[in-house]
Amino acid sequence: MANSFGTIFRITTFGESHGVGIGVILDGCPAGVPLEASAIQAALDRRRPGQSALTTPRQEADRVQVQSGVFEGLTTGTPISLFIANADQRSDDYAHIAGAYRPSHADYTYDAKYGRRDHRGGGRSSARETAARVAAGAVAAALLAHFGIEVKAYVSAVGEVEVGKSYEELDLSLIDSNPVRCPDPEAAARMEARIRAAQAAHDTVGGVVTGVATGLPPGLGEPVFDKLPAVLGHALLSINAVKGFEFGSGFEGTKLPGSRHNDEFYTDETGRVRTRTNHSGGSQGGISNGQDVYFRVAFKPVATLLQPQQTINQAGEAVTLAGRGRHDACVLPRAVPIVEAMTQLVLADLLLRARANRL
Repeated sequence: MANSFGTIFRITTFGESHGVGIGVILDGCPAGVPLEASAIQAALDRRRPGQSALTTPRQEADRVQVQSGVFEGLTTGTPISLFIANADQRSDDYAHIAGAYRPSHADYTYDAKYGRRDHRGGGRSSARETAARVAAGAVAAALLAHFGIEVKAYVSAVGEVEVGKSYEELDLSLIDSNPVRCPDPEAAARMEARIRAAQAAHDTVGGVVTGVATGLPPGLGEPVFDKLPAVLGHALLSINAVKGFEFGSGFEGTKLPGSRHNDEFYTDETGRVRTRTNHSGGSQGGISNGQDVYFRVAFKPVATLLQPQQTINQAGEAVTLAGRGRHDACVLPRAVPIVEAMTQLVLADLLLRARANRL
């Protein structure tokens, strides 16, 4: 049923938005990785609802329970079970859509696929499921840290408001210095104003998250179908509301001639192979070359609007729906740790696969 992801470092998530809780079983993590529940909790705190006036006011503490696979602060090599209880469900907010299809939601497609659906908060299709991914991503981050690999993401656009600088020109330590999670303070202020304008209009707004992975060794990625950009694209496009993914120079790179787009190799003073530019985004032939990996992820505007929209019900009759309850006007600030987590999971898996490829 495609609820699992990864080959060696493999996760299976479970649970629904308005069920007892959500969780993840992680298999394939090597023994001996330092891991404290507080590190997982810190990652979840960045994703949880109700963290600022820009996000949904649903109050979920998202307290993680480490149920297995960790002993005395180290992973044991056995399956790691992480569980997060739901505490602030208001299922009655969704009673009016039990038999109707919200525009641009998964209501109709879940009915078409399964013949039934959990309408409470979207059930399994809810972005609440991503908390389990963030928890698993924190485990992956602990493994990557052992090898000096770090992943960071930040909001680089909200609607028409964009950061006009590359990640190399920004101080990424400022990502969490504002509620938008944008390391450009001037752009962050304009983004916050754009989100507040959407809230005031009972509307929503989309945007872009930029991700960067540093410290990667050369050799990560599997030809032919599990190339690094391909697996990363698979992972990031599986996140709710994601509508686009571009790697390295992406679509802008198509405007350059090959003579300018090619990344020329050289050997630095330490003997390490480097490239003078990095239009390739740290990957050639789908395999990491040791340079930074960078990419952009496009998120659509949130589908739930607190204003009337035309749709149909299960009988095919025209009806008018307006969203109720507590919803984000913009998912971008809370999407940052989700993008980081999925990237961490991909890199942890590819790292373990690469170590199995040669003596």
